[in-house]
Amino acid sequence: MRIIAGKHRGRALVSFRGDHIRPTPDRVKESLFQILSLKITGARVLDLFAGSGALGLECLSRGAGEVIFNDSSRESISVLEKNLRLAGENARVYNLDFRTCLNRAEGRFDLILCDPPYQENYLKEILDTISARDLLNEGGIVVYESEREESGAEGWSLADRRRYGRTNITMWQL
Repeated sequence: MRIIAGKHRGRALVSFRGDHIRPTPDRVKESLFQILSLKITGARVLDLFAGSGALGLECLSRGAGEVIFNDSSRESISVLEKNLRLAGENARVYNLDFRTCLNRAEGRFDLILCDPPYQENYLKEILDTISARDLLNEGGIVVYESEREESGAEGWSLADRRRYGRTNITMWQL
């Protein structure tokens, strides 16, 4: 697992041990960030299910103005903090359930990254909370990674959908 582009290009990241974790493959990250390239510079980003922090760190490497990291797993937070230190980056890191994080979030975001465990189906709940709390800037995008296609929520439009093997990426806008 590594950072693909930007100021930290090629930097190897600490990853998890075991088979229970599913990091986003580099080829999926590369494709995703090619699509998002014009939206990242200066962006305010929320990495809601941060895991190792690979997606949020990719944003920082590519010039995001701020990335806020969140994960409910203490093990994930430990790996994420090691990766932030390796990259020499400072960021706010929260160890909260995604619902609590969204309900406590302050301000608006340009990009919200959601990579929950594949067996879960949180898309509609996440989109409903983001719109109810007005957490997305005009033109902002919610990126949702899952194993299966899921329906969005009322008021949201599907901006893009890509399939990479078992990984399904959808991008949503208000």
